[in-house]
Amino acid sequence: MMTEQEIPIPVAHLFARLDTLLIDLLGSLDDEDWSKPTLAGAWTVKDIAAHLLDTNCRALAIQRDGYYDIKPPQAALESYSGLVEWLDSLNHEWVQAAKRLSPRVLVQLLEITGKETSAYYASTDPWVIAPFGVAWAGEEQSYQWMHLAREYTEKWHHQQQIREALGKSKGQPERLMTRELFYPNIATFMRGLPHTYRSVEAALETVVEIIIESEAGGTWYLQRGKTAWNLAPEASSSPSATVTLPPETAWKLFTRGISQAEAKQQIRMQGDETLGMPVLSMLSIMAKPR
Repeated sequence: MMTEQEIPIPVAHLFARLDTLLIDLLGSLDDEDWSKPTLAGAWTVKDIAAHLLDTNCRALAIQRDGYYDIKPPQAALESYSGLVEWLDSLNHEWVQAAKRLSPRVLVQLLEITGKETSAYYASTDPWVIAPFGVAWAGEEQSYQWMHLAREYTEKWHHQQQIREALGKSKGQPERLMTRELFYPNIATFMRGLPHTYRSVEAALETVVEIIIESEAGGTWYLQRGKTAWNLAPEASSSPSATVTLPPETAWKLFTRGISQAEAKQQIRMQGDETLGMPVLSMLSIMAKPR
């Protein structure tokens, strides 16, 4: 087995850290804080916390315990849009039921299940085939390390949505915008680039450069191969387009927190816009295409 350093995006050791920050934050909230609106559509702070509890419970029941009592309808098995609709309905059912839970109970359950989930994730082999492929990256099958990276982005971006909703004085959104915590999130999001560009025509070895600003970000190169676009460790030629995004814009854009129009006002684009613009359509969550 490869060492953790050789895993493309190692995150198993970060779940406990992320959960500790979440529990500390939620434990500091006033009654009115729980009902504040967020970037997650109609969900409030409490609704997002409930969804994060569901994420833990599903991981433990389905992945750790092998208990899967909910069968997806045929539509969810036949198309991406069908899968998204089904997952949305599951999420809605849970959040509605969780309205019966007090914030105190919710925090207690998050703390218990978070510890169990983190321990389970740390015990898994990163190179086995995961139970679910990362569909937004175009993967029908994924290695466990990629599955964990996807699960990490779920926990990261939903906690960040809570922090944004609570503001700088209480939510402290910068707490997650570090190299340690933000970089694995954005690096995983970038795994969706080849799938996003799958219908974009370009000459062989055309390169699109994507830069996420700040020391917590990085630079990614998307290169046209013979049959598909691929992420490359370095550019083989001068980029035909360069898209530069502030980190705060990037995570919100790729999770449908802001529109493409809003994002376009906050980014810099150089070179061929027809090759740069598809970046703005990327979604690195399970959601209907823009």
